[in-house]
Amino acid sequence: MGITQDLARFSSELKFHQLPDEVIDRAKYFFLDFIGVACRGSKEDSSQSMYRFIQEMGSTNRGGVLIGTKKRSPFVYSALANGTAGHAIEMDDVNNEASLHPGVVVFPSALATGEMMGSSGRSFIEAAVTGYEVMIRLGKAIGPANSYARGFHPTGTCGTFGSSAVASKIMGLKTEKIVSAMGIAGSQAAGSMEYLAQGAWTKRFHAGWAAHSGMIATLLARKGFKGPTSIIEGRDGFLHAYSNGADESKVLEGIGSGFEILRTSVKPHACCRYMQPPIDAILKIMTERNLRPDQVEKVRLGLLSAGASLIAEPAEKKYDPRSIVDAQFSMPFGAAVALLYRKAGLREFQLSRIRSEDVKAMMKRVEYAVGPELDETFPRQWCATAEIFTNDGKRYFTRIEYPKGDPENPLSWDELIEKFYDLSNRFWTKERRVKIVEQVRNFEKIRDLREWSSLLLRNR
Repeated sequence: MGITQDLARFSSELKFHQLPDEVIDRAKYFFLDFIGVACRGSKEDSSQSMYRFIQEMGSTNRGGVLIGTKKRSPFVYSALANGTAGHAIEMDDVNNEASLHPGVVVFPSALATGEMMGSSGRSFIEAAVTGYEVMIRLGKAIGPANSYARGFHPTGTCGTFGSSAVASKIMGLKTEKIVSAMGIAGSQAAGSMEYLAQGAWTKRFHAGWAAHSGMIATLLARKGFKGPTSIIEGRDGFLHAYSNGADESKVLEGIGSGFEILRTSVKPHACCRYMQPPIDAILKIMTERNLRPDQVEKVRLGLLSAGASLIAEPAEKKYDPRSIVDAQFSMPFGAAVALLYRKAGLREFQLSRIRSEDVKAMMKRVEYAVGPELDETFPRQWCATAEIFTNDGKRYFTRIEYPKGDPENPLSWDELIEKFYDLSNRFWTKERRVKIVEQVRNFEKIRDLREWSSLLLRNR
C-alpha cells in the first residue's frame, strides 16, 4: 500500500462516532464562519461575475444554494460559486502550518454534495473533518515555502484532494474508488500565485475551483473512471511535481491520533493571514499606550520570511496598492489602517481607504524587515514584532506569539457569532440569523440537507 491508498483508506474508514466532541464542535464552528464569509463575499464583483457565468450555464430551482443570494444552480456549480465567494473577502479560516484555507474548499463541496445526496448533518460533519485532514496534511507535506517558491497557491492545489475526500465520504465510496477520485483530482490541482502581479481575482477562484474539481473527480470515480493509485507519492505525483522539498512522512504522520481541524485558525482581520500578527502587534501597542495616529513618527515591523513574498515584496508595489486585492496583500496598507483606525476589517479594506491621502501618508511611516529569530518557531508559531516610535522620542515594542484567532488564542463562540452577525446582517433578518446559528450548533441533528439548505438563501 502506498500513501495515496493509505490516505484513501483512512478517509473511507473514519466515522462520526469516532470523532471527539471537540472535533465535532470545531467542525460546526468553522462551518458557521464559512457561511458568514461566503454570505458577505457574495456581494463582491468577482462573485457577481461568477453568478452571471453560472446563470448562462443553466440555473435550476432544485440545485445547490448560492449562499447569500436567492439563487440555486447545478450542484457542482454551487460548489464553485460558494468557494469563490467564501474566499473573496480574506476572512476565511486558515491552517498555519500548511498555510492554506480549508473551509472555503471543504464546506462548499460538503454542502453541494450533501444537498445532491440528501445527506444528514452527521454525514456532513464526518466528511468535513475528513476533508480538513486530507487537505491540511498534503499542505504540510509540500511545505508552504516550497509551494510559494514554485508559484502555487496551496489552497487550490491541495484543495482538490480535500474536496474529493469530502464528496467521496458523502457519496459513500469505498477505498478503491476514493483512490481513483484522488487520482483524478490530482490531475486538476491548480492555482497560480501570479494573481499577486496585478491584484487579479484568481486567488478567489482557486478555492471554488478546488471544491468544484474535487466533486467532478468523485462523480467520475463513482461511475468507474480510473485514476492513478500513486497520485500523491509517485515519481510524477503531487508531492514531487508541486514542491522541491516535500516531506512524504507528514501526509500520514500521527493520522487518526489527532485532528488537523483543531489546529486551524480564524481570521479577525480582512487580509492575508501573514499580515495579521503584525497588525495585532500594532493594535496592542496603540490600545495599551492609548496612542493617537498623529503621535506616530515611525513603525518598524518584524515579519516571517515565509510570507514576505506575499505581503512585503516587491516593496514599490506594496507601498502603492491599486486594488482591494493589492491592499489585502500589502503590509504597509494593513499597518496604516491599523494605526489610523485601530481596525483592519472590511470597512478598512475598501477603495476609499486605498485612495485616502491619510492612509498614503501613514504608509510612508511603515518600515518592515524579515526577522530570522521569528522563523525559528515557524510554522508552529506565526510570530511578529512591532516597534512604534513617537514624535516625542518614545519607543514601544511588542512581540506577538499567537495572533488572535489561532487555536492558542481563539475567538470564542460568542466572538465568532458576532463576526457572523456582522458579515450577514444585510442578507438575513435577525430571526433567520439566530436560527442559522442555533441549527449549525446542533448540526448533527439535521436529517436532510436538501431541506435545511434553503435557510442559506437571502431573505431580505
